Formats: sequence, C-alpha cells, structure tokens
Amino acid sequence: MKPIIPENERSSEPLDTDMVIYHPDMIRANEWILNEYEPPVRDFCIFVPCSKKKPYHESPSHKIFDKLIFSILKPENVHIVVFGTCGITPRELDTQYPFMNYQFMMGKCNVSKIKRDFIRMESERLARYLEKTKNNYKYRIAYCIGDFRKAMEKAAEMTSVSVTIVPKMQTIEKNIQPSKHFIYGSLNQKEYLEDLAEAISKPLGQETIEVKEKYEIINDNDWYLL
Repeated sequence: MKPIIPENERSSEPLDTDMVIYHPDMIRANEWILNEYEPPVRDFCIFVPCSKKKPYHESPSHKIFDKLIFSILKPENVHIVVFGTCGITPRELDTQYPFMNYQFMMGKCNVSKIKRDFIRMESERLARYLEKTKNNYKYRIAYCIGDFRKAMEKAAEMTSVSVTIVPKMQTIEKNIQPSKHFIYGSLNQKEYLEDLAEAISKPLGQETIEVKEKYEIINDNDWYLL
C-alpha cells in the first residue's frame, strides 16, 4: 500500500509534544481515513485504545486484547479499529506514518484546553466513522476508559449507530483507585476484560468465557495506571 502521506509532503513539525492532536499530518491522515479509506465488511468492529508501543498490534496491551478477542471470534469476522491520540486508525494501517511515528500520550496530558479539544475533535471523528461504516458492521464494541470513553460516548450520542461501550460503569466504579493518578486503572485488569468478553459473546448467544489469566498491569495503553 502506498503511504497515506508521501514522504516529501510531510510536515516538519514534531510529533512528540502535547500539540500532536493539532499536527497537520495527524489531521490529514485522519481525513484520508474518513473520506477515502474503504473499511471491510465484518460482523464485529471492536474499537480499542492506542498504545505507547508502536505498531499497535505488537504492543503488550493489544496482544492481551487480541488473545481474548480471537478466542471468541475468527479474524475474518472482526475489524479492529484503534482510536485515541492517533484519531482513528484501522489497525491494518498501524505501520503507516504518522500513526507509527507520534510519541506523545494523551493520557499524560493535564492541559485542560487540550483535553477539551481532544474530546471534541475525537468525538466528531468517531461520529463520522460510525456514520461512514453504519452498513459495514453488525455489532460495534468500544473498549475504553477515561477521556477516550467520553469521546466515544459523545460520538454515539451524535449518531443513530449503536455502540456497546465497555467496561460497564459498575465495573469501573468497583475498580476505582483514588490513590492513583489515573483512578480507573488499566484495561488489562481481569474484571474489565471479562466485560469485553461478555460484550462479544452476548450477540453470538454464547456463554461468556472466563478470563482465567491474571495479566500484569502494563503501562502501555494511552490511558493507563500511574
């Protein structure tokens, strides 16, 4: 596949600052996805957050997500879409510039204006993607916490497209850790993964698989345990 943004057309602005959401190449790449990219037709679309390690599919957190997802679904039945600091990135494009190249993690940002702008920009992008793909998927699941979740919730409200957002609020509330900088913990937690398993299994009429393995908390998600 040819690059989304040819090398000779790339901006010289850095991709490792808290201004990354305004970076011209991040904006251009997302507009390409929303306007030109042709998504596959699948039974499920599962939205997962971007990760510190690139490419996303090789990150520790995504490997944990994949182990669970593909224990229930066949790869040809699900489309994994990454969202967050990157905007929206169908995961088969995660080696493309600029998704492979930015370093800033929005989960570390404590600038109120940037956080507000992120939620506004990301919710609008997600809403556009949901509308664009409303006939591509039967079921949509978003696995997210923090401001990524806020953006997805707003996007779902802006469209008529149904999205199951997990972990459940009661699970999140049960796992809140007030002493931590990011109080919601990690998406690698067993209880959160069980909610994801249930969300995938329910439309299939299957019993929810038990998440037997207790994963080490990995500081790899863009919203993670601090």
